[in-house]
Amino acid sequence: MEGDVMDKLDSMAAVSDFDPIAGSVPATKVEITVSCRNLLDKHTFSKSDPLVVLYTQGVETKQWREFGRTEVIDNTLNPDFVRKYILDYFFEEKQNLRFDVYDIDSKSPDLAKHPSDIDQDFLGQVFCTLGEIVGSPASRLEKPLGGIPGKKCGTIILSVEELGNCREVATMQFCAHKLDRKDFFGKSDPFLVFYRSNEDGTFTICHKTEVVKNTLNPVWQAIAIPVRALCNGDFNRAIKAEVYDWDRDGSHDFIGEFTTSYRDLSRGQSQFNVYEVVNAKKKIKKKRYINSGTVTMLSFAVESEHTFLDYIKGGTQIHFTVAIDFTASNGNPSQSTSLHYMNPYQMNA
Repeated sequence: MEGDVMDKLDSMAAVSDFDPIAGSVPATKVEITVSCRNLLDKHTFSKSDPLVVLYTQGVETKQWREFGRTEVIDNTLNPDFVRKYILDYFFEEKQNLRFDVYDIDSKSPDLAKHPSDIDQDFLGQVFCTLGEIVGSPASRLEKPLGGIPGKKCGTIILSVEELGNCREVATMQFCAHKLDRKDFFGKSDPFLVFYRSNEDGTFTICHKTEVVKNTLNPVWQAIAIPVRALCNGDFNRAIKAEVYDWDRDGSHDFIGEFTTSYRDLSRGQSQFNVYEVVNAKKKIKKKRYINSGTVTMLSFAVESEHTFLDYIKGGTQIHFTVAIDFTASNGNPSQSTSLHYMNPYQMNA
């Protein structure tokens, strides 16, 4: 059905929306968030360490080209990736996408240089179009992963949201006080996870802090998050923060959560930004339960991201200078020992 609608509107969009002065077809920037569920487990004594690679297909060449990668999440079969893909969405074009999921056991960025055979690291793939994701209910597409005959590879969840023009970056720092102890032989190893709310009531992960080891009163490093990632320009949109105790095996223990908004966060350090960390299950079970600790904002600052166009409008001038050293101490350029040696077989460094 999508194809029929696209065929009918294709000529209309191409003719009426094309700007002959700008010379470009109008596009909307969108952000894709990726999650996976029930991935294949390639490890014997632990879980997979998944990563998702996005490939886009050229309109004319039909060749697949890598567009970007998520981060690697250790030891999990149900990852929610923080790193997003930002693409231009052209309504009148069929933009083919391919998502490949890998289990990463090497720090090498080259997928072909893993210690084991590449096929052993492959966890599955899915093909779709950007329009298919955008047109799904609540712009959320869930599809089964394939690519490995005879195996159930789990599912991939793709969510898309149009990006606003908000170009600010918020820098914040938080600390916590008297968090619940989750480790039997020591204190907790807490970290924060931030989520922004979606129009359908779900939440999308947007940032994770570092882990602070063995403390119930952590002070996290300052974090810089684009405001569009937190709220996409809607300052009253709900922001949820969850506090976890880090575990090596990936089964992080939930300590509690709190909700806020960008408007509240922008007030900075004040009584408005001291939050009770609440564990709903504990609250139901224990009558005298108050909270699982508190999280306090220590600082808040916001700066605008400047584009290259901003510098041009501001009168920035770029001067380019070239200098060539002709001193004899450089040696004969025909000799390989010379600093100016001209290699006949390859480009000079």
